[in-house]
Amino acid sequence: MMFKPADRIASFKPYFFAQLNQKINELRAKNVDVIRLDMGSPDLPPAPFIIEALVSSARRHDTHGYTQMGGSLAFKQAVADYYQHRFGVSLEPQSEILALIGSKEGLFNLAQVILNPGDVSLVPDPAYPVYSSASIIAGAEVYPLPLLEENDFLPDLDRIPEEVRKKAKVIWINYPNNPTGAIAPMEFYEKLVDFALKYHILIANDAPYMDICYDGYQAPSILQIPEARQVAVEFNSLSKTYNMAGWRLGMAVGNPQVIKYLHTYKSQADSAHFQPVIDGAIAALSGDQSWLEERNAIYLQRRDLIVSTLREIGFEVTPPPAAIYVWAKLPSPHQNSVEFCNRLLEETGVSTTPGIVYGKYGEGYLRISLGTPTERIEEAMKRLKNWLGKR
Repeated sequence: MMFKPADRIASFKPYFFAQLNQKINELRAKNVDVIRLDMGSPDLPPAPFIIEALVSSARRHDTHGYTQMGGSLAFKQAVADYYQHRFGVSLEPQSEILALIGSKEGLFNLAQVILNPGDVSLVPDPAYPVYSSASIIAGAEVYPLPLLEENDFLPDLDRIPEEVRKKAKVIWINYPNNPTGAIAPMEFYEKLVDFALKYHILIANDAPYMDICYDGYQAPSILQIPEARQVAVEFNSLSKTYNMAGWRLGMAVGNPQVIKYLHTYKSQADSAHFQPVIDGAIAALSGDQSWLEERNAIYLQRRDLIVSTLREIGFEVTPPPAAIYVWAKLPSPHQNSVEFCNRLLEETGVSTTPGIVYGKYGEGYLRISLGTPTERIEEAMKRLKNWLGKR
């Protein structure tokens, strides 16, 4: 008996990293030493006090049942306190904050609760693939917003046609940016909020890298703009900020009407978090934040190592001021990012991500993650340098 998939996913290919994982497993089965610079998963652990909060909670007899849908009041208050201390933004815990199973879940769910078939979803290109895939599954039309190096990888709102603006329901924004590492000034956010207010467009601000910054830079929150919560929901996560990617805990904050829609949708799909994970998250958000500076210094060292090596061997690359990625233009004469990354992996064991994975305008680039031990990055750069030198 043959079962056909639903039309909304029939044309979807497997997620790129699922396919890459299979290829890497095959190479490792042949005893190839693969160095992974492709996944944006932190290799460093959370601070010890965060882990202790998790363990202590797990030892209690009363923390193993179902928990409150959308996050406990204690967790929401910790998020509110974090936003107050970090950004000077006041949030109402019950109506403007929602716990998520990682921010990716919230991003996908947002498309399902906001978009109808025929709506337009304004999606940056290159970008995190879930913005497009979630929009398409919801039946919306994706309108790409090119992120070009000459425009500092910011979308040009003025170039969006008037007829597209009138049909658009949501615009997806992500700064500090994945994959480019670019940042957005507050002036851009102000212009974006004015744009959204004028055309009644929801801003989905994906911001999981706001606390991974270098060289004195501090990323802002769009909610620092007073009018923003009328038109914006910001997605944040403990995955990158606190090295807790596998814990699967994030948050949506902002417009209370949209937060309510997300809560309703989630109530049909999941049964909330494990209480010890929540308790660890509360400790992370409310505890000593100074350890993040030491962690960011490690990322900075890795960034500089990668950038200097890439420049030496012919890549065009700007040191990213934030996030955990280096976005580099392929050296001449290479143009096909998939072919380049495949050959690099097969011939050296170094795994990177081709830029085309993130959209049409990502072609000609590759992305390298900083979430790999420094000594392994050093070895990967040596292999890359030797490989290109022999070609």
